[in-house]
Amino acid sequence: MRYLFLLALFVSGFGDVSILAETARLPEKNIILFITDDQGTTLGCYGDPVAVTPNIDQLASDGTRFNHAFATTASCSASRSVVLSGLHNHKNGQYGHQHHFHKFASYHNVVSLSLPRVLAKAGYRTARCGKFHVAPEAVYHFEEVIPGNTRNPVQMANNCREFITADSDQPFFLYFATSDPHRGGGTDATSDLKHKPNLFGNKPEKGSHRGVQEVFYQAAEVPVPKFLPDTPETRAELAQYYQSCSRIDAGLGQLVEILKQADLYDRTLIVFTADHGMAFSGAKTTVYDPGLKVPFVVRNPYQSKRGVVSEALISHVDITPSLLDFAEGLDPQTNGPVDWQDPNQFWKQRDEAVQENRAGGNQFRSYQGKSWLPTLGHPNAEHHSRIFASHTFHEIQMYYPMRVVRDKKFKLIWNIAYKLDYPFASDLWAASSWQAQLEKGQEANYGQRTVGQYIQRPRFEFFDIENDPDEAYNLADKPEYAELLKTYQGHLKQMQAQLKDPWAIKWKYE
Repeated sequence: MRYLFLLALFVSGFGDVSILAETARLPEKNIILFITDDQGTTLGCYGDPVAVTPNIDQLASDGTRFNHAFATTASCSASRSVVLSGLHNHKNGQYGHQHHFHKFASYHNVVSLSLPRVLAKAGYRTARCGKFHVAPEAVYHFEEVIPGNTRNPVQMANNCREFITADSDQPFFLYFATSDPHRGGGTDATSDLKHKPNLFGNKPEKGSHRGVQEVFYQAAEVPVPKFLPDTPETRAELAQYYQSCSRIDAGLGQLVEILKQADLYDRTLIVFTADHGMAFSGAKTTVYDPGLKVPFVVRNPYQSKRGVVSEALISHVDITPSLLDFAEGLDPQTNGPVDWQDPNQFWKQRDEAVQENRAGGNQFRSYQGKSWLPTLGHPNAEHHSRIFASHTFHEIQMYYPMRVVRDKKFKLIWNIAYKLDYPFASDLWAASSWQAQLEKGQEANYGQRTVGQYIQRPRFEFFDIENDPDEAYNLADKPEYAELLKTYQGHLKQMQAQLKDPWAIKWKYE
């Protein structure tokens, strides 16, 4: 529990005791991981000209903002399994959606590296509020589950107050996961368009979620990213998406206020990110940068240098080892937990899953990511020289394996199933921004591509990402880039071998 101690003085000549100060001994090194659902860098601190996100912008000005932060996969469950395990999803076993008939799940033995499990062993109280979307629950177990409307981050924050301010000596770890700005809630029936925009969790007819001061956007004013067509349908959907992003900002602001009121703000590490990019075709479920590039802001209260913009190349696979490093529970020799739990003993003691395929032939002693803690506050610090990303499934019907190697100069995409048409997530297929272009035919514009080019992909896509950040010009078939393409194919093969990716076999058999 928190101890209250009194500073008392006997006043000379009177013998009276005067209480001069009363101070609470508060837990240090608390952690909040705030993760949104389907959000790009739609934030003022990333240079967005219209986004109203003052709280996230303030967090960035008081911490470190990363310009080169990437998800390992642009699919919800698969990405979250990486965030919570420090392992790529081909390693942890969660290739796609956890819920309903999709039924993907991580290997049971990931329990030895799971973020809530290792932080609990490091002495933390753990709780989650909001979207979970990974399995098995026993692997990613939090001690407390806090209820809340995941479309109302302000309410979620208020519901977390009791956990944050609990009378305890233990530091806390709060996993705060919104459903905003994921598509949902139906379409805007008031729209004059034939293909009506999704509401992105917003209330119809410009209503407001309880306790939220909603920010409304005009379709004519929102910027249209280059990967999307500039059409009335796209703009109408973007206006709804931006509103949902501003609601997220209000939730973060309320969390920060709760921390400040409890004198915990300067004792709490806050990480703000998204599971992957925005829910538009060309981003979510792809391995193009709009799908993989994510906002990433870290405020370390013990870091003296503020308002830093980092150019380090980081990945979601780095989150778990970084937070464990902050908690002083990361073993630098093994790059795993200091207090490592033997997973076989764990399940034997519980008499659970003892006959299951718990590991898929993998050992779960070390993380595949590495801590970015040393880069905080250092704008020129390096981290990874190149990163690996992938996609295998989103929904169970959507088999389309892709593998990526990327550095700051070039990016190679290997579309392993390139002979198949690219499959669509159900919400992206139904999107008005896509349907309006699809009905115009295969040659209709869709951002930097045509509709037909988006559906039918080549085997390799090779981009000069430094000079072509919009991934508009595929260099894979250019003779002058043939040797460089082979070099990056070699990088990809090397990373697949190092990371034990089962799809590496496709180099030989397809």
